[in-house]
Amino acid sequence: MSKPIVAIVGRPNVGKSTLFNMMAGERISIVKDTPGVTRDRIYADVSWLNYTFTIMDTGGIEPDSNNMMLKSMREQAQMAIDMADVVMFVVDVRQGLVDADYKVADMLRRAKKNIILVVNKVDNFDKYMADVYEFYNLGLGEPYPVSAIGKLGVGDMLDEVTALFQENNIEEEDERIRVAIVGKPNVGKSSIINKILGENRVIVSEIAGTTRDAVDTAVTWEDKEYVFIDTAGLRRKNKIKEEIERYSILRTVSAVERADVVVLMIDAVEGVTEQDAKIAGIAHDRGCGMIIAVNKWDLVEKDNNTVKEYTKKIRNILSFMPYASIIFISAQTGQRIPRLFDEIETVVQNHSLRIATGVLNEILTEAVAMHQPPSDKGRRLKIFYMTQVSVKPPTFVIFVNDKKLMHFSYTRYIENKIREAFGFAGTPLRFFVRERKS
Repeated sequence: MSKPIVAIVGRPNVGKSTLFNMMAGERISIVKDTPGVTRDRIYADVSWLNYTFTIMDTGGIEPDSNNMMLKSMREQAQMAIDMADVVMFVVDVRQGLVDADYKVADMLRRAKKNIILVVNKVDNFDKYMADVYEFYNLGLGEPYPVSAIGKLGVGDMLDEVTALFQENNIEEEDERIRVAIVGKPNVGKSSIINKILGENRVIVSEIAGTTRDAVDTAVTWEDKEYVFIDTAGLRRKNKIKEEIERYSILRTVSAVERADVVVLMIDAVEGVTEQDAKIAGIAHDRGCGMIIAVNKWDLVEKDNNTVKEYTKKIRNILSFMPYASIIFISAQTGQRIPRLFDEIETVVQNHSLRIATGVLNEILTEAVAMHQPPSDKGRRLKIFYMTQVSVKPPTFVIFVNDKKLMHFSYTRYIENKIREAFGFAGTPLRFFVRERKS
């Protein structure tokens, strides 16, 4: 299940970015007392009361402006509203209720979304509470007074946000394997789905950025059902011509979070790039099972070393994910598509693989005997035992006498020993180190 999305909207200069940064715990958005500074949506994951959700900052909404930039920002904010599960409508208690607030409120009512009315800049409740009540006139329910700068009232506001998640957190269990197809524009993401289906279900075009939404397509292969999620291509920011395409990044993140397996499509003709690494990083950071599919392989001139050299380049640029299998395919001819499904099944199994504690510790004992743990200033690391605590991805906890002595290189050594024993092809492994006195 993907994380709920909360869009923060409102007029310019009411403190949306300040509120976003406070919730995110860091200065992600630009904050400046100039209307229109935030032109892109910027997103971050936030945890509150055992819920994790994605907050999305937006540019200020100027309902009546004909300025092209402000008009574009208004259209983007509308798309953010359409995408969101909950909308936080931020107003300014010091400016008071203005005509533009009514127009934004009308815009939100038409969207028929869950709305939290946030009255910002209330840094003194005794002084401003009478002014807060004025915002009942918007007809959006109870206003929540907060001070984004002072971090006042935010807890009550977030309690209400997560309560709305709970009301809408009903989702039918779906046993089908979900496969997200990600990559740069025009690498053949839609084409591979169409080839599998044998029909043009997804729009295919030579124009980069044709697919802007994440599109779910049901696929049956050898009597087994899958859901393929075709996502909009991600490109470097300086190449984004249409503002609407910036939303593709958030949609891709959402698609990755819903997926059991992520297939990164690489253009064989263009070769692997740093942008491919950034896209792969989205899936890697979220612990997804991963397959690297090099598409358009039929267009590449080959000799005996072509596959070896190409694989070496991929491993070099995507060095943070050596576990991902590489497959060379052609969406045009259907080359190796059956093997792609074999790889998907392998990754799904490995992503959910659980190893018994006793077996794990036999591997650990052997690894420690072969290579002694590090020491520092006469104090040696002692590893007591290890256990697996979860799957998707497989996650392990290592108990030691002093976690400061557990160098990342030794953790990597243990990971390699586990992979030698159990493979875990296609899935990242996560390790946490905990201290025990004995």
